[in-house]
Formats: sequence, C-alpha cells, structure tokens
Amino acid sequence: MVALTGKVAIVTASSRGIGAAVAHRLGRDGAAVVVNYVASPEKAEAVVTAIKAQGGQAIAVQGSVAKKADVTRLFDQAEQQFGSIDIVVNVAGASVFKPHTELTDEDFEKVFSVNARGAMYMLQAAAKRIADGGRIVQFSTGGTVMPIFGGGIYAASKAAGERFAFALAKEVGNRQITVNVVSPGVTDTDGLIMSDEQVAPLIQQTPLGRLGQPTDIADVVAFLVSDDAHWMTGQNLQVNGGIL
Repeated sequence: MVALTGKVAIVTASSRGIGAAVAHRLGRDGAAVVVNYVASPEKAEAVVTAIKAQGGQAIAVQGSVAKKADVTRLFDQAEQQFGSIDIVVNVAGASVFKPHTELTDEDFEKVFSVNARGAMYMLQAAAKRIADGGRIVQFSTGGTVMPIFGGGIYAASKAAGERFAFALAKEVGNRQITVNVVSPGVTDTDGLIMSDEQVAPLIQQTPLGRLGQPTDIADVVAFLVSDDAHWMTGQNLQVNGGIL
C-alpha cells in the first residue's frame, strides 16, 4: 500500500511504543517520516533504519514538545530534509497516576508541560506550517471519558489537548485540513505501568477480549491521515476494543 507516497509526516514520541508503530505504518504506506524522540537516540535510529529497510524515507530529530524552540527545530528539520509537511501526529505524552490528594506541583508540571503546553505548541506549529489539505492527529486518552482511579491529573492534561484540537479543526477547515483526536484504551507497550492483576479485569470488560496493541492504534491513524478520511474532522476516536 502506497497511499501516502509523496507525503511528509512528523510523528512525535516515535522511538518506541504507539509512536513507533505509527511511524512504521506511515512509512510503509509511503510517507517520508520524521521520527521524533526526547532521550532515546538508539531506539529512534532503529525505527529510521526499519523504515528505510522497507524502502521508505526517514530521519530522527531530537526534541521535546514541551519546548517551543524544540518544536520549531523539529518542523525546520522536517522541511529542510523532505519539503512541505502534510501530516502531523502528536503522540507525545507524560503520565502520573496517584490519588488526587497526593498530587504535587512537580506532578502537575510533568504532565501539563507535555500534554497541555506541548499539545498547544505542536498544534500551533502544525496549523502554521502544514500544507493545505493536510492531516493533523492529536493523541488523548480514554480516561477523559472513563474515569480511572488515580488518573485525574493525566486525564485533565490530555483533555486540554483535545480541546485545542477541536478548536483548531474549526480554524483550519477552510484550508481543507482535518484535525482529529485518537484516544487509545489500555495498550500493551513497555510504558504500561499496570500489573497483571490490574489489567485482567480490563480485558474482561473489553468486548474484543484482549489488550490493545500499538499496531491497532497505528491502523486507525493511517486511516485518519489518508485521503479516505477527508470528510472527518473535529472527532475523537476511542480506539479501545469497545471497553467504553
């Protein structure tokens, strides 16, 4: 499948987990992919190497979405290497799970700097620099609609990104740019901090009877950034096996 041939995609936090799966999928579909990472250069280069091995184009660019200068440099390097940007997928996120009464200022800064301020920076840059007809995908969480014990601060920070995305969809629609949100459920990555005992009841509540895999999420992103999704914008897709 080469549905994205000639397109240029930026995928944040794509050195591992869901972000890496998205980068692999978009590369396989023909896009030139900018693999963004914060602190894992070896893993990012491994993703780049894998994309190139399947005939694609990719580079790795270090930077934190929580830093405006890094976001600017990310877009600059994407344009310098590949030209006009067509797809921006903001997967980057930070998490803290603890009871509300135990939250600290440090916890707030950790999650809101990435999930809220970082989303603002990424969506601002995308709106200014993406080509007409482009595709923007902001990641959130099912926790904004299904409360999770200890997940209040994480959900609140991700909800900010959702609201930014929905507002932006109204603002860039006249350029035929779509902006959508993807909200994964519990997904089997190396960042999953839940124990087997905590995961088991969630699997039982999921109609499809298993944990999500990163490729499950990547498949939905691949649809949203394709021409087939041209009439879908301002939506939040709950990609969770039906647990809600």
